[in-house]
Amino acid sequence: MNPLVEIIVLVIVGFVTGVINTIAGGGSLLTLPILIFLGLPPNIANGTNRIGIFFQSIFTTAGFKSKGVVTFPFSIYIGISALLGSILGAQIAVDIKGDTFNKIFAIIMILVVFYMVFKSKFKHLEGIEKTTGKHLWLSIVLFFFVGIYGGFIQAGVGFVILLILSSVNNISLVKSNAIKVVVVLIYTFAAIAVFIYNNSINWRLGLTLALGNAAGGWFASRWSVKKGDGMIRYFLIVMVIIMAIKLWFF
Repeated sequence: MNPLVEIIVLVIVGFVTGVINTIAGGGSLLTLPILIFLGLPPNIANGTNRIGIFFQSIFTTAGFKSKGVVTFPFSIYIGISALLGSILGAQIAVDIKGDTFNKIFAIIMILVVFYMVFKSKFKHLEGIEKTTGKHLWLSIVLFFFVGIYGGFIQAGVGFVILLILSSVNNISLVKSNAIKVVVVLIYTFAAIAVFIYNNSINWRLGLTLALGNAAGGWFASRWSVKKGDGMIRYFLIVMVIIMAIKLWFF
């Protein structure tokens, strides 16, 4: 592919992915196939994708903060737990063979889609947030496993995070998204370190993708705060349907 066309494609895909990941999740279902199409082996595409996710998370967190959405210290507690899990998950992703990775990727995403369709609890319940005591400790345990999954694949992890925060912690979708990006930022740092150590990142493609990711994340974070939970809920439904169609028919 022509280098200029390659840059344009990656920036555009990165922007769209940044919007999708910020408001819902599943954006890596778009970026991973693109990176593989550009010639990267699946495990290196997986590592390269994390560069875009990392910069996207930085700018998205800044975007939410600029709109007054505060997530600390709860997001730090569960983020550290996810970080520990991501080290294990990223190492599994580095060691696994390409064909096996693709098969596991497909199976996991099908399970996530079905779970989200049939067991969705995204609707925010009335009442106070549950971020202390037993609910905090339960979240810390659950986010360790979220970190394993996120370190391994990343694609679709946003849906899982939103499900936990809304059902276990009774947090609104807008704030759940703000917490989600902080958690992803923290554990992605550890995942990238593992991929770097194993020489599994293409920095040229990763940093190009990151330009679009960062712009999309900044835009979507500020826009979603303005639109509120209703818009996010509809966006989630659309994304789950798109993911299901892609996994079943393409």
